[in-house]
Amino acid sequence: MSELSGYFDHNATTPLCEAAREAWLRAQSEAWQNPSSLYRSAGRVRRLLEDAREEMAGLLDCDPARIVFTSGATEGNNAVLRSVASVHGAVAISPVEHPAVTEPAFHSFGSERVCVLTADAHGRVDPSQVDELPEEVSLVSVMAANNETGVVQPWHELAVRCAGRGLAFHCDAAQWVGKRPLHGLCDCAWVTLSAHKFGGPKGVAALLVPEDQSLPLRLQSGGPQEFGHRGGTEDYAGISAMLAALKARQAWLEKSGALDSAASLRDAFELRLLASAPGIVVVGADAPRLELTSMVIMPEHSNLKWVTRLGERGLCVSTGSACSSGKGNPSPVLQAMGLDFDAMGRVLRFSAGPETTAEDWESLLIGIVEVRDQLASGSTGRPQLDLGRL
Repeated sequence: MSELSGYFDHNATTPLCEAAREAWLRAQSEAWQNPSSLYRSAGRVRRLLEDAREEMAGLLDCDPARIVFTSGATEGNNAVLRSVASVHGAVAISPVEHPAVTEPAFHSFGSERVCVLTADAHGRVDPSQVDELPEEVSLVSVMAANNETGVVQPWHELAVRCAGRGLAFHCDAAQWVGKRPLHGLCDCAWVTLSAHKFGGPKGVAALLVPEDQSLPLRLQSGGPQEFGHRGGTEDYAGISAMLAALKARQAWLEKSGALDSAASLRDAFELRLLASAPGIVVVGADAPRLELTSMVIMPEHSNLKWVTRLGERGLCVSTGSACSSGKGNPSPVLQAMGLDFDAMGRVLRFSAGPETTAEDWESLLIGIVEVRDQLASGSTGRPQLDLGRL
């Protein structure tokens, strides 16, 4: 088994795709100059940078001036919340947001200016709540798809309702971009995305700002770059690689039946997994989910044991959000969905990529059954698998 074939943690980060790698190497070799310098070769890099901005704007169907290149979705989320908090009253967020939203929301607005929306048992927010928000709320922040469960939010309806009330809508689309079509994201006032979630390099991302954003965000001071929003020399090589990765993912999404095929592989795995061990629960099974994500509650044994034993077999899975793994704290996402503390300690997340095959899912299933038998027997070895039990 190759390292990639056993990799089921794409929601945490993705391997660098070949198109991104080639774009990065080409830029480092041929366009390494500072785009803010005044000589001709630097001017060429500036043009390439702006061409990349226009290409990304074309994919998102927005004005290029709305795109600000950043270092990650976390930086973008912080900038949005800090910027709005400096001039407006309060923010409404969902209870299943990533810490990159919840922490800066409470830090920037203060607990008295944060309104936490309610969610159903699947972690989905009812858009009608927008109509009931108090007048002091000026920003609503709800992610497009959850990083732990893969459950999809009705983000576009939320954006439309917010616009109808004159509220700004921020969508953390880090788990959406590259996994679902980009159509409609331009209708959000603010959008954050991150390259390493869809085959691009770490440390480069983009933030979509409102069309009427006249005041500089000041993500970081030190220069006039990025329309005055973010000082510092732009990483053209990283931006070029991000664009190449996004185009590659878009090409995959546009293939006939690509998402249906991905969902079929995931669903077939879940059905066989449920048959292999009574008591397993698929989280969000009855809700719309990303086709490449599966979160389950195992009937027994801690998820850390499962992760360790599966890792010994070259199978990389997670206990949920990579940003909170190892802290021993209950997941706010799963708490909001009504899971008890014991169940949260038995949760496993499997997140695949476009290149994940039926054979890879089969290897994961076999590994889980092996570990189940090993844990049941108290053995530390690797027993022979009885395929008839699958």
